[in-house]
Amino acid sequence: MRLGCSRKRGGLLTFGRLQRTQGPQPMSDINMTPLVDVMLVLVVIFIITAPLLASSIRLDLPRTDAAKPNDAPAFVTVVLDRSGATYLDEQAISPQALVERLTQAAQRNPETEIHLRADQAVPYGRVVEIMGAAQKAGLNRIGFVADPGEPAR
Repeated sequence: MRLGCSRKRGGLLTFGRLQRTQGPQPMSDINMTPLVDVMLVLVVIFIITAPLLASSIRLDLPRTDAAKPNDAPAFVTVVLDRSGATYLDEQAISPQALVERLTQAAQRNPETEIHLRADQAVPYGRVVEIMGAAQKAGLNRIGFVADPGEPAR
């Protein structure tokens, strides 16, 4: 049996049996795309506003010279070369003058660091003498500087 329109005598249209088509059925699953879009928008909003909420208290802080931000730490460089000569900040210096200059540096800033660069051929006793002079001057922060690379054999 044919469904739909059919032609019969004299060009008149007659209709055959009509079938009922089922209408739209309710969806049984949730469309996740709009939910994900909304959640991503909320995440972006929270990411942007979270830092603003952390410092929401507005203060007019008093000003003082003591509250300066931490500057780079002050340091002096002491070098002991292979021949045993001592250098302070790239200038040759005698052991007595070294003690005086380290004492002056300690008086200016007791947190001054000493960067000690010694050739690997320098005897350990000479390095200890420099460390003792620095401690007598009042400087207790001593750092040993080494070149990165292959370990000595």
